[in-house]
Amino acid sequence: MSEEITITINGRECKGAAGQTILDIAGENGIFIANLCHNGELGHYGGCSVCVCEEEGGRRLLRACATPARDGQVVSTETERASRARKVALELIMSDHTGDCLGPCVHGCPNHVQVQDYVQAIAHGQTRDAVEIIKERLPLPASIGRVCPHPCETECRRQHVEEPVSICYLKAAAADRVIDGGGYVPTCAPATGKSVGVIGGGPAGLTAAYFLALAGHDVTVVDAMPQMGGMLRYGIPEYRLPKGTLDAELAEIAGLGVKYENGVHIGVDELGRDFRALEEQGGFARNESFEDFRARFDATIVANGAWTSSNLRCEGEDLPGVWDGIDLLERVALGQSVELGDDVVIVGGGNTAMDACRTAVRLGAKNVSVVYRRTEAEMPAEQIEIDEAREEGVAFRFLRNPLRVVSGPDGRVAEVELQVMELGEPDASGRRRPVPVEGKTETIPVCAMIAAIGQKVSAVGFEELELTDWKTIVAGEGTYATNLPGVYACGDNTNDGAGIAIEAIAEGRYCAQVVDAYLGGMDLVLHEPYYSERDLSPREIAEGHEKAARAQMPTVPAAERRENFGPVYLGFSDEAMVAEAQRCLDCGCFDRHECRLLEAVRHDDLHPERFAGERHGAYKEQSLVCIERDQGKCILCGTCVRLCEKVVGKGIIGLQGRGFPTTIETIAADPDFASFCATCKRCAEGCPTGALKVL
Repeated sequence: MSEEITITINGRECKGAAGQTILDIAGENGIFIANLCHNGELGHYGGCSVCVCEEEGGRRLLRACATPARDGQVVSTETERASRARKVALELIMSDHTGDCLGPCVHGCPNHVQVQDYVQAIAHGQTRDAVEIIKERLPLPASIGRVCPHPCETECRRQHVEEPVSICYLKAAAADRVIDGGGYVPTCAPATGKSVGVIGGGPAGLTAAYFLALAGHDVTVVDAMPQMGGMLRYGIPEYRLPKGTLDAELAEIAGLGVKYENGVHIGVDELGRDFRALEEQGGFARNESFEDFRARFDATIVANGAWTSSNLRCEGEDLPGVWDGIDLLERVALGQSVELGDDVVIVGGGNTAMDACRTAVRLGAKNVSVVYRRTEAEMPAEQIEIDEAREEGVAFRFLRNPLRVVSGPDGRVAEVELQVMELGEPDASGRRRPVPVEGKTETIPVCAMIAAIGQKVSAVGFEELELTDWKTIVAGEGTYATNLPGVYACGDNTNDGAGIAIEAIAEGRYCAQVVDAYLGGMDLVLHEPYYSERDLSPREIAEGHEKAARAQMPTVPAAERRENFGPVYLGFSDEAMVAEAQRCLDCGCFDRHECRLLEAVRHDDLHPERFAGERHGAYKEQSLVCIERDQGKCILCGTCVRLCEKVVGKGIIGLQGRGFPTTIETIAADPDFASFCATCKRCAEGCPTGALKVL
């Protein structure tokens, strides 16, 4: 029996046996050390230099895969020297690596949900598997699938065949079916004994709570409103997001042990909400100082969102009858009475403006207009929202901007004077800047005007936190840390301010990772992983694919839906859902779940562009008949060559050339090698990157 030894790897004491390598012992003790050329069937190679580590007191770096461990040895893969050497090795490899690690849809999603995986699962009728994949990164798929502006679809390559895959609706459809079947609640890690307090029950706060609960922590979410959901509940109308759907997903989060406390306001209520009204809606009003709240927990996350509308900055905007768009949507969600009158104008061009104008229609307004200072082409709202608003009778006045709000005899708003605009030179966003047309205005009668031009953060009650010039909370890039120890912030209330819900969810998930590390005594700085992406022309993408029409979502007729707040979308049938998912081109690498290179690059902040230059050709060939070789993904580790020669004893493939032009080619002398390869396939099984694919 081998002698037991003890070594320390990355600060952890590890047990192993004499004769084992550092890499072997690390693996047995659950410590990840990136490696590419190591294969247990072969002798130590040490060729890729990715597994380098530094020994305490040592003069040179060691290759963990080829260095026998010594009792009492102390090594680290995270020292400055080791990290720098590993990153250079990986950057050199990735600078010559051509392929799609992940589909463009995954890159397009701010939360990097594994879109291609769950869409493929749906395509194979595996709805529950799809939801389990989604919930690895997104705890609210049924809700977000209904309201997300789907940047994933903007990147979908299927659009170069005909139209993008209906990714968001597929997500919602799959999640609905799982909810109807009893739901899905993942298993939590064992309890850690640590507690986290989350301020804000919106997308960011709920997501952070979800992932921290999964990590085994005791999590409490407090929110000033009567129910959880944040802007998903109070900023998005019922016709777009039925609250029964949101409630089902909130219950699943609570099923992890997350505790909800509603009607709790941290600090002074600058927004002027009537807590008695909130009590009547089922909340319980109480104020709690930020200091007292923090004292209740081992870590705190501030995710209180952006609940204040931006000012119009025009004369008369404070008149009775001028509404804050967010306040209007909130009042409707709370079931409070709202009287707008017949003639309503909404100012703004985003999705909140679309929600406000379509809500005004449902509240009985007869003449609803949207005023926007640019053209329709520049509107940030989704086109489907614009189209459906038109179907419901909303008119649009483009290249107009409020100049003055005029009151009537009763002191309420009666008219709005609009400045006529034209497009000038592009501004910082790349859009042409709207500029006034000198001396050209028009006046329209109104009973109410709704401002929906943006959202701001209220930092009242959080004065101890460092703020930006825009009064958002300063949260460290990659750390989400504030200036207070143990206090983190994420979502619409930080740095650049309000964005779309999936961005807030991404921040909530990342913030949870950092807080989990903090509670475990570690400092974690997250970075955007580097992935290889192919640059394909639309013609290359479309080649070989037959056209298949995108599934159309059945909707309630406009004449019916304008009369109530019932759901607009009726959902996909099972057949339509599967057929739509089958349109997916599955762009990412087939080996993405097993690729050791992909696993390695996730752990370092890489910049392969530093070594941009000549590349090997990215061709594919099938000289092995049953195995496709992708030269663009080959990293010349030699594993396939060594397996074929030393383990299988055939030597069918080998390295050809010297220096940079070296490639791996078929060199078999036996003309019947293909029949042997069809039964062997050991080279493909040992490839660390997916350069070899069994056909």
